[in-house]
Amino acid sequence: MDFITQLLVAALSSGTPLLFATLGGILIERSGIIQLGAEGLMLMGAVVAAITFIHTGSLGLTLLAVVAIGAALGWVHSFLTVTLRTNQIVSGLAMTLFGTGLSAYIGKSITGIPIPRAVPKVNLDFLDGVPVLGPLFAHLDLLTWISFALVIAAHLFIHRTSWGLHLRALGDNPPTADVMGIPVQLFRYGCVIAGSMLIGLAGADMLLVYSPTWIEGMTAGRGWIAVALIIFARWNPLRAMFCAYFFGMMDTIGFKIQLIGSAIPSYFLKMIPYIVTILVLMYLGYRNRNKPSGSPEALGTPYIREQRF
Repeated sequence: MDFITQLLVAALSSGTPLLFATLGGILIERSGIIQLGAEGLMLMGAVVAAITFIHTGSLGLTLLAVVAIGAALGWVHSFLTVTLRTNQIVSGLAMTLFGTGLSAYIGKSITGIPIPRAVPKVNLDFLDGVPVLGPLFAHLDLLTWISFALVIAAHLFIHRTSWGLHLRALGDNPPTADVMGIPVQLFRYGCVIAGSMLIGLAGADMLLVYSPTWIEGMTAGRGWIAVALIIFARWNPLRAMFCAYFFGMMDTIGFKIQLIGSAIPSYFLKMIPYIVTILVLMYLGYRNRNKPSGSPEALGTPYIREQRF
């Protein structure tokens, strides 16, 4: 397997947690709620996955526990931002701080314990002899295929269904959506909870597939990269897939450079994905300075019935 193919395979593994988190963030922000709690949600998903799998050995129960904790934290964020109409940025940051602290506390007893391979691989043996496609897709794990399916499902839901039309209307103009009979608060609750479940799965995927050992703060800022990817993808699930795997490649390229014997210090190589994130944000900001951002127009604005904008 040549260097490029190895890099692409590693990008799929590293980018899948980013893809789950970005899809969840798109669903949340399409409803008009800012999501800055991805880092905390991913950490909680990872530590709950580790604890549950170590004690039960069941992948099904592990994933169920992860989506449950994601739903619970999503409900808290919904209650704060939708019902109490608190500042969405502050609420998101609070979720990150809460998830980071709580995951570190409850994960102390399992730190460093290796977790056996839990996610089965989907073996497509007929692809083994195909150049590039074979190494990439012949033996992917189940969660990666689920992420592919979620991209297609999210795109069709947002752009090809009446519910998706309601979601876009809700994110752009809640008063109009309310007049149309769309239950604004209920819809936002559902989107935030469902999106938080996907972000929790991102943490579970990172622990069960990418790095099968719980370590405090193991996401290392990937939740914030997922927040940036929402903007890069312009709130579009199909673009999110390409953006996630591009940054997954940036995340792994440092390790590959070390393997070929580069003299560049590892600390600088680990900075690559974060430097690229800053550079891309600067480039997009400059290129689109006179264009609409593509974000939902009511993003971050709490809705109070009978209020006019």
